[in-house]
Amino acid sequence: MRTADKGVVAMTLSRLDTTGTGRRRVPALLTLSVTGTLALAACGAGGAAPADDATTGDDGGSSEALTVLVEGGGKAELEPVAEKFTEETGTAVTFVELPYDGLYDRLSSELSSGNVSFDVAALDAIWLSAFADGVQPLDDVMTEDVQADLFPALVEEAQVDGRFVGVPVWTNAQVLFYRTDLLEDPAEQTAFQARYGYALTPPQTWEQYLDVAEFFTRDVDGDGATDLYGTDVKGAVETEWLATVLQAGADGMVVDADGNVIVDDAAHKEALDFYVAPLVAGHAPAGAAQIDWAEAQNLFYQGQTAMTRFWAHAYTQTPEDSPVHGKVGVVPMPEGPGGLGAVPGAWYLSVPTATEKSELATEFVRFALENNELGLDTALGLAATKPALESMAGDEGHENLRALIDSLEADGTMPRPATEKWQQIVDTVLVPLVQKAVDGGDTQQLLDEAKAQVEDILG
Repeated sequence: MRTADKGVVAMTLSRLDTTGTGRRRVPALLTLSVTGTLALAACGAGGAAPADDATTGDDGGSSEALTVLVEGGGKAELEPVAEKFTEETGTAVTFVELPYDGLYDRLSSELSSGNVSFDVAALDAIWLSAFADGVQPLDDVMTEDVQADLFPALVEEAQVDGRFVGVPVWTNAQVLFYRTDLLEDPAEQTAFQARYGYALTPPQTWEQYLDVAEFFTRDVDGDGATDLYGTDVKGAVETEWLATVLQAGADGMVVDADGNVIVDDAAHKEALDFYVAPLVAGHAPAGAAQIDWAEAQNLFYQGQTAMTRFWAHAYTQTPEDSPVHGKVGVVPMPEGPGGLGAVPGAWYLSVPTATEKSELATEFVRFALENNELGLDTALGLAATKPALESMAGDEGHENLRALIDSLEADGTMPRPATEKWQQIVDTVLVPLVQKAVDGGDTQQLLDEAKAQVEDILG
C-alpha cells in the first residue's frame, strides 16, 4: 500500500506492488509536492500504514465486540461498514492496523498456533492458499446469488481445495491512464492522423499503444533532450507484465491450471517482447529496471509521460499541484492477440478457526458484502461486487469504475496461481526476470531459465 505524505516528499510507500503480491521491497520516495493525503495502494488497501499496531474503536457500552485485523489502508475501506454494523447490531468493531509485512507475520504466527487475537482478518489474495488451514469455510456466505454478483476471477480466487476461505470486499485491476490535454488536442489529432493513417484515440490494441507511445515521445523544451515520453516501462514489478501475458492469450500466468510451468511458452515471450518494446524504441524513460509503481506514478504526475498503465483506484488521486491534474482520462488496458485481460488485485475477509466469536464474525463478513457499496465513498473508492461498482460507474469523478468493470469482466482476466509459494516465485524469479529483460537480456533465454527456477521452487 502506499501513502502520500504532505509537503515536498509526497509519498512514502510501505508496499506498492499493489497487486496483492506479498512482502515487498524497500519503497522509493516520490518527490512531487502534494497537499493532503494520497492513497496509492494497488491491490486494495489505501492509506498510511502505522509503524506499530494501531487499535481503534469503541465498545459503545455493548457487551459484544469484534476485532478486525487489517493492513494499513484497510481500515479506511472498512470503517463505513463497521460504523453501520455497530449502528444496526450494537456490536463494537475494533480495528488493529499493521503494515503489510507486519500483517503477514501476525497472521502466520497466530493462525499456525491457533491462538488468535482477532475475529476477522483482511487477507491479500495471494495469502489465501497459505492460510487456508487456519480459517473457516465461508460457503454459507458465498451463495449462488452472491457468486453471480462477483467477477468470475474473484469467485475462483476465493476458493482453496473446493471451499471458500475468503469473501472479497474490494478489488482493483490495472487500467490505462492517459493525458487528455495531449490525446484530445485537435492539433495533435491532425498530426497523428497524417503520420499513422488513423485517428488518435486512447489506444485499444498493442499496436496502437506503441504508435501513441512513439508519437508523444519528444523534446518539448527544444533543448535537444527528450522531456516527454509516450509511456513508462516498469522493471521492478511483475504484475503488469503478467497482465500482458493474459492479453497475449496465455492459458495462465507462469503456471497453468494443471500445475505445469508454462512461463517459457510463446505467449509469455510475446508478452515480454511487447512489454519491453517502448523502452527498446526509446519511447519510455531509461533506468526501467528500478522503476516501480511509485516511480511510474510520479513520472506521470510530473507530466513526463503521456500514458501509464496503473491501478484503477489512482484515478481520483492526482495531486492538485500536478501539471496533469484535471487532465487524466482512463480506459481499459490495450488488448493483445488474446483480447483484454487483467490481473485482479483483491482483498478478502476471512474468519479464523480459532476465534470464539465465529458466528458474529461471519455475520460481519456477510454484512460487509451486503453493504459493499460503502467502500466507494472512501479514499480508495473500491468495491468487489458488480452491483456496487455499477452503482457509481456513470457518476462524475468515478469514470475509472467503468474501465475497472470492463477489465474484471474480460474473458482473459484471471487470478494469479493458487500456490503458497507465489511470493517466493515473484521475488526470486519474476521480478529479476523482468529487470534483466528491460536491461536488454535475451527474452527466450530468460524465460527458459525462469521455468527451471519455478519448477525447482514448486518441487
